[in-house]
Amino acid sequence: MEIHGREALVVARWTAADIPDQTGRVAVVTGANSGIGYRAAEALARAGSAVLLACRSAPKGAAALDRLRAAVPAAAGRIEVRPLDLADLDSVRAFADATTGPLDLLVNNAGIMNVPTRHTTAQGFEAQFGTNHLGHFALTGLLLPRLLERPGARVVTLSSVMHKFGSPSLLDDPQSERRYSATGAYNFSKLANAWFTLELDRRLRAAGAPVASLGAHPGYTATNLVTTGPGANGATLFTVLSAAATKVIGQSAATGALPTLRAATDPAAAGGEYYGPGGPGELRGRPVRVRYTAAAYDEPNARRLWEYSADVTGVPITL
Repeated sequence: MEIHGREALVVARWTAADIPDQTGRVAVVTGANSGIGYRAAEALARAGSAVLLACRSAPKGAAALDRLRAAVPAAAGRIEVRPLDLADLDSVRAFADATTGPLDLLVNNAGIMNVPTRHTTAQGFEAQFGTNHLGHFALTGLLLPRLLERPGARVVTLSSVMHKFGSPSLLDDPQSERRYSATGAYNFSKLANAWFTLELDRRLRAAGAPVASLGAHPGYTATNLVTTGPGANGATLFTVLSAAATKVIGQSAATGALPTLRAATDPAAAGGEYYGPGGPGELRGRPVRVRYTAAAYDEPNARRLWEYSADVTGVPITL
C-alpha cells in the first residue's frame, strides 16, 4: 500500500515518543550492550517493557545493565542481562533453556561485519554467516514456543542496506569454503536475514500462528560495527579512517534504532514488512516502510536456506 500526502508526512516523523505503552511485555534484545541494541533496549524499557539484554561479553553486558538502570531508574527491576554468544550454538541453547515464561518480542540485532580473513564459529561455520544468520535462526527456533504463548508477539530481524549486494549464488557455498570475501560473506549473511524474515512470516501465517516476523535496518549509523569486524586482525589505517568517517557521517545509534523500534512496536506494522530510514538511499532519516531487494522475495531460495539452516544447526523450526 502506498501512503501519500499528509499521512505520509506524519508516518515519516515516527520517533521513540510514538512507542505505545509496553507495560507487561517482555523483550529479548541480542547485542544489547552497545549501539543500536542498547538504544532499542533503552527505549523499550522506558516505554514499560521488561528487557533481557543478551550479550556475548559478560563485562560489557554488566556495564550496559548499570548504564541502562541509571538511564531509566523506574525500569531497574525489569531489566536483566544474560550471556549469549551467537557464534556458539551451545551458548544459544543455554540461553534459550534459561529463558522461561512468555515472550512478546525477540529482536535479532547482534552481528559482525566484514571480518578480513575467514574465521569460524565454535561449530565451524563461517563467522559472519554463522553469527548473523545461523545463530539467530537457532535462537528464534528455540524461543518460538515462548513467543507463541503471547498472541501479538513479534520477531524483528535486522538486515542491512548491504543485503542488496548479497549474492544468491552463495547458497551453493554458504560457508565461503571455496572462496572467501569479507564483504561478500557479510552481504550474503544480510540477504540470509531477509530470506529468513520473510520465510518465517510465510510459515507463521500458514500455521495461523499469532506471531509476526518483521525486518528492519538502521541505515548508516555510528556504531562500532564498522570497525569491530574489519579490526579482527588488529587495527589498520582502514579501521581508523572508518571510525572517524562514521562519527562524522553516520546518524546516532538512537536514530538508527528507530526502524527496529517501529517494527517492534507500531500497532500498524504487520508481518513481512521491512523498516528503514526514509532518507536518500535509506542511509539516514526517520523510519518508514521500505522494501528488500528483489532477490529477497525468492521463495525457493528462502526455503532452501531454511532447510539448510535447520539441518546444520539441529534446530528444526516447526509450527
